[in-house]
Formats: sequence, structure tokens, C-alpha cells
Amino acid sequence: MRISIAGFSFHGLRGAGMMDAFGYLESVKYRYRLDAADFWNGIIGTTDEEYLKKVKQALDEREMTVANYHADGPHVWEDDPAAREKNYRDALTHLRAAALLGAQTVRIDTGGTLTPITDEQLETLASRYREYAQFGEEHGFVVGPENHWGLSLIADNMEKLAKAVDHPAYGILLHVGHWEDGDEEGGDRRMAKYAVHTHLDARITRTCLQERVKILADAGYQGYWGVEHHSGQNEYVEVAWQLAEVQRALVHAGVK
Repeated sequence: MRISIAGFSFHGLRGAGMMDAFGYLESVKYRYRLDAADFWNGIIGTTDEEYLKKVKQALDEREMTVANYHADGPHVWEDDPAAREKNYRDALTHLRAAALLGAQTVRIDTGGTLTPITDEQLETLASRYREYAQFGEEHGFVVGPENHWGLSLIADNMEKLAKAVDHPAYGILLHVGHWEDGDEEGGDRRMAKYAVHTHLDARITRTCLQERVKILADAGYQGYWGVEHHSGQNEYVEVAWQLAEVQRALVHAGVK
């Protein structure tokens, strides 16, 4: 099964100084018996090239794939043009990091606030994501936003953006059910065709996972099913519980 565990699932351990990129890889490979890393930049902690080369070596030694690299910080939209420029430069750094690690998909957030997207925002975001997607195409990965916060929590915004970018190396990290415009299932249905990676939180795995898996499977989804835990407490056992739920749902759905 194509299952991963988002690095943010261990943010509590990371904050306590008890988890780093190498501990994460060791846990995913040998505690949970998975072969894919789902890297949160916070679990890596740096974009230093020499450090990243060590992480890449650890991946290779464990024969692991990087299903996704998700970067907090370098979101595209800020009202202040200087802040947008700084984030753009940071995003380029993270794209290079993802390329070095051999990521298959990359998430960079839209930014903005929970409002309908403006023409200016749409033009700016589409231009940036098209540039990022071109870089991704040249380095073997697909890149795009997650319905994570701000503008991206509105399905209309995300659909308009996908149509405006219109690039083969653009896709979304679908955080299943994470919409703020009143129709969670509808948002998932509308955006499933653009999904190249997923995050499945505990609320979804314990309430409506089976039907959401079917939505994605019916849309032809071929990416990894990413377990993401948020509580920051008892993370090893909570992740194991969510992982088992996802494995069970995929078996019942006939997803291999």
C-alpha cells in the first residue's frame, strides 16, 4: 500500500527535542514498516545542503522514497510585496531542498486569508505556482498548495487556481475534509482530480474515511495516503492507531 506518515505527526516529540529527521526515518521504516517519507520541513529543521545530503544518505540506506516534502513558511501570498519577495526566495530554497531529497511531490501554501480570491491574488499565485511547477517538472516532482489555511480553505479558490496554473507538474496536497466553506465532501469531490498527495487527520480517519477513500479512488487517485496526527500527545501510539485505520479502509476499498 502507498501509505506515508506526515512528519508533523511528531511535532510534539520534535518540540521536546526527542525527534529529528533521522529519528523520523527510523520510526517510519522500522516501527511502522513503511517505505515512504512524508517530510515536514520542521522535522528536518534546516535547508543546509550538507545536512540534507546526510538525510538523503539515510533515505538511501533505508531504501525509502520521499512521497512529499511540505514546507511551512514560504507561502506565496502576503499583502506586503516585500514579504512576498522574501517568501519567494525561501520557496526557491525549499524547492532545491526537495530536489536534493528526491521528493515526488512538494507542498507550498497559498497564504492569504479566508476570503474569496481576488484577481490580483489569482494572477500572482498562478504565476508563482507555474514557475514552481516548471522547476518541479525539470527535477522530477509535482508541486502545489494544500488546503491548509488562508485562501486555500475555500474550494472555489483552489479550483480557480488549478485552472489558472494549468501545468502538468501542478497538483494539490488534499488535506481531506479540511474546508471552511460549508461543504467538506463537495470540496473533496471537486479537488480529487487535482490531488497528488493526501493528508488524513484523526477526525477523518474516525468518522468518514471509507467514503472519502472512495471519492479519491473513483477519481483515479494514484498518490500516497498520508497519515497526519495533530494532538502533540502520545504520538507514537496515536499514529499507529490512525495508520491501522487507513490500512483497513484501503483494504475494504480494494486499494493496493
